[in-house]
Amino acid sequence: MKTTIRRMGNSHGVLIPKPILAQLGLEDEVDMQVEGDALVIRRPQKKARAGWAEASRSLAASQADALVMGEFPNAGDSEFEW
Repeated sequence: MKTTIRRMGNSHGVLIPKPILAQLGLEDEVDMQVEGDALVIRRPQKKARAGWAEASRSLAASQADALVMGEFPNAGDSEFEW
């Protein structure tokens, strides 16, 4: 697809048709890089622990946060003085 670069305020931009955005799953934010002579636009990578804090609060509130494997000592723990 060929398109034009348009002036947008003090910058320039390219309009991306809605069907292409939907096909790629792009929404409000993108990751943009220059690779060689190409401009590459990708979905941003999710942060490794995104949502963990809220999920742990929800789990604690539901009181379903029991240990899956229960308590078990490590080999050699009996030798330590606590």
